[in-house]
Amino acid sequence: MAMHTGEPTAADREPGREEPPDTGAGAGAAVETGERHRLTALQGLAALSLDAMASVAYGPESIVLVLAAAGAYGLGFTLPVTLAIAALLAVLVASYRQVIAAFPDGGGSYAVAKRHLGRRTSLVAAASLLLDYVLNVAVSVTAGVAALTSAFPELYGERVWICLGVLALVTAVNLRGIVESAKAFLVPTAVFVGSILMMVAVGLFRDGPVSTASAAGHASALGEGATTVGALLLLKAFAAGCSALTGVEAVANAVPSFRVPAARRAQRTEVALGALLGVMLIGLSILIGRFHLQPVEGVTVLAQLADASFGHNVAFYVVQFATMVLLALAANTSFGGLPVLMSLLARDNHLPHVFALKADRQVHRHGVVWLALVSALLLVFSGGDTNTLVPLFAIGVFVGFTICQVGMVRHWSLERPARWRAKAVLGGFGALLTGVSAVVVTATKFTEGAWLIVVTLPLLVLAFEKVHRTYGQIGERLELGRVPQPPQRSRSLVVVPVSGLSLLTCRALTTARSLGDEVLAVTVTHPAPEDRRAAEALRRDWELWNPGIELVELSSPTRSPGRPVSGYVRELTEQRPDTQVSVLIPETEPERLWQRILQNQRGSVVAHAVRRDTDAVICRLRFRVTANPR
Repeated sequence: MAMHTGEPTAADREPGREEPPDTGAGAGAAVETGERHRLTALQGLAALSLDAMASVAYGPESIVLVLAAAGAYGLGFTLPVTLAIAALLAVLVASYRQVIAAFPDGGGSYAVAKRHLGRRTSLVAAASLLLDYVLNVAVSVTAGVAALTSAFPELYGERVWICLGVLALVTAVNLRGIVESAKAFLVPTAVFVGSILMMVAVGLFRDGPVSTASAAGHASALGEGATTVGALLLLKAFAAGCSALTGVEAVANAVPSFRVPAARRAQRTEVALGALLGVMLIGLSILIGRFHLQPVEGVTVLAQLADASFGHNVAFYVVQFATMVLLALAANTSFGGLPVLMSLLARDNHLPHVFALKADRQVHRHGVVWLALVSALLLVFSGGDTNTLVPLFAIGVFVGFTICQVGMVRHWSLERPARWRAKAVLGGFGALLTGVSAVVVTATKFTEGAWLIVVTLPLLVLAFEKVHRTYGQIGERLELGRVPQPPQRSRSLVVVPVSGLSLLTCRALTTARSLGDEVLAVTVTHPAPEDRRAAEALRRDWELWNPGIELVELSSPTRSPGRPVSGYVRELTEQRPDTQVSVLIPETEPERLWQRILQNQRGSVVAHAVRRDTDAVICRLRFRVTANPR
């Protein structure tokens, strides 16, 4: 088992994949091929910004729903609250732009905290991001499907299966590579952003709403009239609206996914994301005030705005359809950011090393599959209901934001670049805002399910620590980092389990002779009459064949070969402490995958028993059975 020390090892490669040597034209071709599977700035916007872009569908609505408790007077504070969120967005974009430059290997708040705030704090940041990414997948998929079932109520009973189908689609696209997902989702992203910007532009030229058909007949969610709005209500509205900031960190987490120069392309993507998101949030808030919009039950704020700007026509349905698609596909942000983060955790020995492996298309395949499986469990657990998951959403990302901001303050204080004091003040102000938001969101949503995040976060950190200690113990046992003693030759004995004479038996004994100084064949016999006759027939055939290798019969009251073989091997190791005992297990490998269910799995049973009960070396000899043997 290889321990990661910062440089890729042979264990980091996908099985069956050979990497060309880094010399000559071959290296150039390999680099060019690798670059094709990385993102441009525009593709990065499509692959890593869907979460943030789609948040304009529920960010302004979250603000309105909180302020509606104070009546029409409270709704007048929608734009000021949104401007405060936009200011925080600008702070976060500026900060994450610096994070990208300072930490081009990705990891975002995890990488920042690891360098400047200590390992334990970095694990808190990683755990918070991991939770946020997983919940983002579930929330995005359920929100998109909710939009679909709103348009087609007859599908409501099948929403869980539809959610799983959408998740399977997004997973399949991401298994083909992040560039493939970016290409697939570029058009939906462009349609959504274009329709929102067009809606804002058209709405600004309206003196009043063109249509209110979407809200007609729905009960108002507006509270009783009020003449004052308390600071606590504004703070809750600000914290609720900050859900629109989820996904801002995804670009900084996935810098290695960009083409060279990766940091510069990632910075451009981050700035473009911040600019588009800020313009859409502010524009929608202006329209809310301009049309004196009131929240109603069963109709989203975005739908009412589209109705008011475009009228109840084709353009209205384009906005709704684009919103539905983008909400469902916003899960792609997690598939772009989380596997990279998990690979960094794996390289630091906080997650199994399998998460650091990359496939040919630069895909962290194991991270993608793990994210899909956990998200599927959440979807089934929640019954495809968005409201069950939303209280858990965004808490993790605020924790990550706060840790990242604090870490960058320390980074600037230590590095002291030009205007470092201004950057430190800006980062500190951002940390204060996101920290307060994290506390407020957790407190207000605690009884609605946020307690689960409060419990899960430290459990994840403890799990990371446990994995790290385990790898440390393995490294100590293997004496990694030390120069070992020169290898010495010891006498070797190879044990070959057999059940009959065949070409497989011949191949196995031939291989065993080439591996060991001594070879023993063993067969397990049962006292039943039919088994005794088979054993006697094997003994006669063996003597006639006369391979020059002793056949040892192991009598067993059961027909399972595992325990008798492992017990015999254990006796050999005790009797011959200076001999290296190996067990060579011959097995057939059918040509077709489905044909493997026809096998008796004796080899797996023996291998499991020997591995469990002894320290012997296990070799599994595969004999491929093909239709046309060569």
